[in-house]
Amino acid sequence: MAAPCRHVGHCIQKNGRFLQINLDQLFAIRSFGRTSALQQQAAEVHKESKEPIVIPRKKSWNNEAVLEALASTVHRDPTAYPYQFQDDSYLSPRTSAEFKMFSLSQESGRAAAKYFVNNNPKFFTKDFAEPHIPCLMPESVALRLEEVSEEALKERISLRKVSAAVQMYDQLLQSGTAVSMETTQELLDLICLYCDRDPVQEGAPQVENGEEAGEETKRQKPKGRRAVDFLKFTWKENNNAERIFNLLPERDARCYSALIRGMVKHGAYTKAFKLYTDLLNNRLSADVHIFNALISAAPDVRDKFNERWELITELLNQMNEQKVRPNLLTFNSVLKALRRCGFLAKTYSPQTLNEMKALGIAPSLATYDHILAVFYKSASSGPSNTDILQDVLTELEGTSFTCQDPNDVLFFSSAMKICLDGKDLELGYRVHSLVEVGENWRLLGDSYQQSIYYGRFFNLLCMMEHIDVVLKWYGRIIPSLYYPNPQGLRDLLQALDTDSRLDLLPAIWKDIKTLGHDNKVVLVEELLSLMAREEHSAEVQESFAACALDVKSVFDRRPGMEWSTSSLSHVTTLLLRANELQQAWDMLQLFKAKNRVPSEVLLNGFLSACRSGGAPQRAVELVQLSAAFCLPATPGLAKRALAEFELSDEQRSVVSEFEAASEKED
Repeated sequence: MAAPCRHVGHCIQKNGRFLQINLDQLFAIRSFGRTSALQQQAAEVHKESKEPIVIPRKKSWNNEAVLEALASTVHRDPTAYPYQFQDDSYLSPRTSAEFKMFSLSQESGRAAAKYFVNNNPKFFTKDFAEPHIPCLMPESVALRLEEVSEEALKERISLRKVSAAVQMYDQLLQSGTAVSMETTQELLDLICLYCDRDPVQEGAPQVENGEEAGEETKRQKPKGRRAVDFLKFTWKENNNAERIFNLLPERDARCYSALIRGMVKHGAYTKAFKLYTDLLNNRLSADVHIFNALISAAPDVRDKFNERWELITELLNQMNEQKVRPNLLTFNSVLKALRRCGFLAKTYSPQTLNEMKALGIAPSLATYDHILAVFYKSASSGPSNTDILQDVLTELEGTSFTCQDPNDVLFFSSAMKICLDGKDLELGYRVHSLVEVGENWRLLGDSYQQSIYYGRFFNLLCMMEHIDVVLKWYGRIIPSLYYPNPQGLRDLLQALDTDSRLDLLPAIWKDIKTLGHDNKVVLVEELLSLMAREEHSAEVQESFAACALDVKSVFDRRPGMEWSTSSLSHVTTLLLRANELQQAWDMLQLFKAKNRVPSEVLLNGFLSACRSGGAPQRAVELVQLSAAFCLPATPGLAKRALAEFELSDEQRSVVSEFEAASEKED
């Protein structure tokens, strides 16, 4: 017992001496730097620190400051589903169809819940949120004031009850009660905004009136949009807005503004200009909103390009005469109208942009989108196709934007289209880097616009980038940001083919199944043709054969998918290369079942596989199958079978009959 204790004590003493030596060296090194010069510098710093310290004023933070600070510390997880689906594990879309269905069902459920809460507020009286969250409490949608009064009219206007508000206004006039000008103006704004119809309440059933719908409803509706977004109505002659306007004893510029903007919004362009002439005859000055509406409607009231521009110029001169300062939407309306002025657009759009900057108005993304639309034509092949976009990106680089115009969301998809048409990968990266600045990604638009943008970006990558970089982007944006369509996946297959990375085709096939595109026959056939085009290593061929069997199971589960001769041949070839003789024979039986004829090359390849696998009986059956199809390759197959296989007398007699039959025919 004494010996172990002595040994432990010796170790402690030795380690303690070693630790003390190291500590002494460390303090010696640290004290070595304390020279007189450094001590003098420290004294000067101490002397300077005696100056008074100015405490800054308290900075006020908004309610979301902490959340914004926390959000800036994390980034998007490319492997996670979109944030809107993370509340419900059952709403985890794997395909573009599921994304569309889940997002619409989620929005529909939210609207239905809001509709129920607003129409039954008595069941939702308790407020558990601290601090109070107004949007979670019921909105007052029921009318409370039933007496005929201006307050009741204001209530109906605030609740957007168009018909009820018009009825109350008529009752007030019949009772001899004067309605204030401000309330009348608000009523005209409401009627003109909704084209003299009650708006569809959120969550309520939506019925589209085909007779009253405008031209917009006749156009094809892009997928992923709600029907209410395209429900447009035309302006009716002598509607309630015009009737109330004509009953007014005095009309100011705001009343004219409500009607003119409503007429332009709902397609009555000629009437809007007539009403503007009436405004000038009454010696009133228009506001900037009137001019913006009339400028946007100018191409619809003139047929020739020069007449359209002359009308726009006249309106701008009248703005100057009436001392109305234009705003951003004014110049955007001019540029948008210039897009319909043909050859004049390239001449006057730079002048418009220079005038805009001279007035100190910063362009928005919609401004640049109009400029790009004027100068870029997809059919042209000049060297300056992308020069305008390069100049725009140089000016916008590193800038974070906020939405100032409804058309701001069209810029990025239009810019990426120019990069794709020009096959300019570097410019595409510049556009995407601008998207990643700040919260510019919010200006990509809704899910439909985002899919257009990312589809074009991914197409450009597949066309111009190395496959390793393409696969890197593939993992970053799919499916967290983009659900590729069949064309996008075909672009990826072509990129794999270009860089000779066909060994990744089985992995891409799994993604095709996950994304719900395994029912696209054209895409599946292209995948099979790439795998069967040339031979690879044994390991790759085994993975191809497993993939081919998976494709076969998809065809078996989907009766609507028809086997073609090429797809049957490709699957059979892949199975033969992996020495799956029985599976390949089953595929040959499908030729007969599907009324398809195998090629001579395929049959010869199958016979070679039978020879490698030592299957003479299968070779005889192959000759019989070829004879059943009445193929001209039957005698050659019979001759090869007799020469290359050790057949029994019975098998030899059967094969000899097919060879002899062909000689007799000759």
